[in-house]
Amino acid sequence: MAPAALMLVGTGLAAGGQIYSGMAASAEGKSAENLAEYNAALQEREAKQIEARTALQQRRQAEESERRMGTLRAGLGAGGAVTTAGSPLMIQAKQASEFELENLLIGYTGREEATAARSGAALSRMEGRIARQRGKAGKMAGYTGAGSTLLTGFGAAGTYNRDTYLAKKHGIY
Repeated sequence: MAPAALMLVGTGLAAGGQIYSGMAASAEGKSAENLAEYNAALQEREAKQIEARTALQQRRQAEESERRMGTLRAGLGAGGAVTTAGSPLMIQAKQASEFELENLLIGYTGREEATAARSGAALSRMEGRIARQRGKAGKMAGYTGAGSTLLTGFGAAGTYNRDTYLAKKHGIY
């Protein structure tokens, strides 16, 4: 096979490899985006589960608080205290505020956990979009590299043919 033909075959193979590399980068970017979207969906589902669990915990805590307040009132009443005035009333008010604070803390913690899960989902989606853009850039780089390789290879083959022609014409080759 003539050297110029070998140069053209090599150029074609190199360009094909660059195109394939670009296509692989694009596919990898799409796969990474799909995986990130899947992870984001899991995190969104986790946030909903946290919210449901928090609501249940708050409801159970409120019910338990009511039972404990009833027990407190019964104990105060059994001891002969007037539960609607003075220290027994202050004790009940203090205990009720403690129970309410506990309930609010359960809600706050649950909201924070759910927000963290949703933030993780947003971050996963952003990472997926970045991966896809990186894949698109890799694909473009592959095509650009292939084009550059083809132009350089064709130019080199043309120069080789011209130089060979001139050398034969002048009896050098």
